[in-house]
Amino acid sequence: MTPPSPDRRREIIRRGTPVVGVLLLIAVFFAFDLDRFFGFDALRANRDALEAWVHSNAITAVIAYMAVYAVAMVAFPPSGAFLTITGGFLFGTLLGGLYVVFAATIGATALFLVAKSAFGDPLRARAGPFLKRLEQGFRANALSYLLVLRLIPLFPFWLINLAPAFLGVPLRTYLVGTFFGIIPGTLVYASVGNGLGAILAADGTPDLGIIFEPQFLIPILGLAGLAVLPVIYKKVTARAS
Repeated sequence: MTPPSPDRRREIIRRGTPVVGVLLLIAVFFAFDLDRFFGFDALRANRDALEAWVHSNAITAVIAYMAVYAVAMVAFPPSGAFLTITGGFLFGTLLGGLYVVFAATIGATALFLVAKSAFGDPLRARAGPFLKRLEQGFRANALSYLLVLRLIPLFPFWLINLAPAFLGVPLRTYLVGTFFGIIPGTLVYASVGNGLGAILAADGTPDLGIIFEPQFLIPILGLAGLAVLPVIYKKVTARAS
C-alpha cells in the first residue's frame, strides 16, 4: 500500500484535528460528569450562590455564561433549553435572550465549521446525483430553508447545526439564518427563566414544552411561513415563465 504523500498527510491532519478536538471536549465533559450541573435540581441547590456571584461579577458572569453556553452547544447540545432558561433567570428576558443568541450562534457555527471542513467538502466531492440535486435545491434557497428549520421547534438543534455543512451552505448565510432564526424560541425560554425563581422556590420545574403552546407556536409558525415565501415566489414565477 502506497503511503500518503506529505500534502495528503497535511490535509488529513488539517481536517482531522478539529474533529479530534470536539471528541476530546465531549470525552472530558462526560468523564468529569459535568452534565450533572445542567439540570434544575443543580440550579435550585446553587441558586443563592449563583445569583450572588452574578450580582458581584456582572461582566465576568456574562462572559462566563456565554462561554459555557457556546462550549455546551458542542459538547452537550441537549442542554440548550436549560441554559436558555437559566440565562433568563440570571439576566432577565431581553439581556439573557441576547446573550443566548450570540453564544448559541458561536457554538453552532464552530460545530458547522468543523463538520464542513472534516466531512462536508469530501462528502460533496463524492456525492451522487441525488445528494447533488438536494444540495443545489437547498443552496438556491438556503437562507429561507435555514430560517424555517431554526424557527420551527421540531428539529434537533444539533442536527440543524450539521446538515447545512453537508449541503454547501455558505458561512455568511449560516450565520444570518442561525442568529435570526433562533431569536423567537430563545425569547420564549428566556421569559420562562425570568419567572423561574418562584418555580424553584416551590420545588417545581419549568415546562420545556411551553413553546408548543398556541400563543407561542402560532406566531413562530407565522414567521416560518414568511421565511418560506421567497421560495414559493421563485417556484411560481419559474412556472409562469
